[in-house]
Amino acid sequence: METDEAQAAVAQAAEILRVGGLVALPTETVYGLGANALDPAAVARIFQAKQRPSWDPIIVHIAGPALHNPMLDPLVTTFPPVVYELMEKFWPGPLTLLLPRSAAVPDVVTAGRPLVGIRMPAHPVAFEIIRQAGVPIAAPSANVFSHISPTTAAHVLEDLDGKIDAVVDAGPTRHGVESTVLDPTQSPMMIYRPGAITAQQIREVAGPVVCYEEKMLPKAAPPEALPSPGIGMRHYAPRARLIVVEGSLAELPARLVDAARPFAHDRLGVMLPAELARTRFQPPLRGAAEFAWGRWDSPEELAEKLYAGLRALDAEGCTVILCPLPPAEGVGEAIRDRLRKAAYTR
Repeated sequence: METDEAQAAVAQAAEILRVGGLVALPTETVYGLGANALDPAAVARIFQAKQRPSWDPIIVHIAGPALHNPMLDPLVTTFPPVVYELMEKFWPGPLTLLLPRSAAVPDVVTAGRPLVGIRMPAHPVAFEIIRQAGVPIAAPSANVFSHISPTTAAHVLEDLDGKIDAVVDAGPTRHGVESTVLDPTQSPMMIYRPGAITAQQIREVAGPVVCYEEKMLPKAAPPEALPSPGIGMRHYAPRARLIVVEGSLAELPARLVDAARPFAHDRLGVMLPAELARTRFQPPLRGAAEFAWGRWDSPEELAEKLYAGLRALDAEGCTVILCPLPPAEGVGEAIRDRLRKAAYTR
């Protein structure tokens, strides 16, 4: 933001948001589609542009000091004591906190739920746009609902060109997966969506935390009964059919070939760990489109490239994509969550 052009773009984006427009802005996780969170009509435009169902709530983004924030305080009625420890440690950053909402938060933001998800992005461009706008910004991922989340401005335009007012291009995002969503009002605290802030990191700061499991949701529960966005349904999905493959690095070559056998007549793609780049696969996987995913022992690298890889294989015309499931360690848990949801079929 050191150039005059960058500063002008930030100021213009802030003004568009102030007057009720939609701006796709970069965060450290994925690109978000922002609107003034206090303007119900503006937030309704997010749902229209994304084709997002009204029962799926939206996270609100703020800027300013992590504690005693003048943008945050009017949105929340009470703050559990543990929240201050979490904000001091992880804000700005990829942690969303579900907190008791005030009457200032429109129903359209929370889908009528009593809790509102709030986070403070660490990306300097997003932070400055929100600060200059002077209002909290509702911002889900800037893509068509249930499609692959965008990690570049080009990804945003693939889904939303002509449907929004502006895109602020600040290059690829850093983390590549959405924020961790945590409910600190429960005991123990509940992670509804794993992300770049891991359960272990939260435990070290704030005590016991558990992770949501799909079996906790009644089978007959309607969509509006879901306790958090991003659970209980298909998300993050490419156009191609996604097949996830479990196994250690040594086992993956054989397991990928086995997984490919039912799709011998499809255009196959594979998300390929760097360590397998020189593998000579057997038919039917030989000749498949490959995306150089990243190092298997670096879940942060795999997360950063996950959505870009799925989009790249879609763009190559793949009808089936095979993707290994990394170990459930650190941010690997978030990758597994996204891949399982993307592979979900009714």
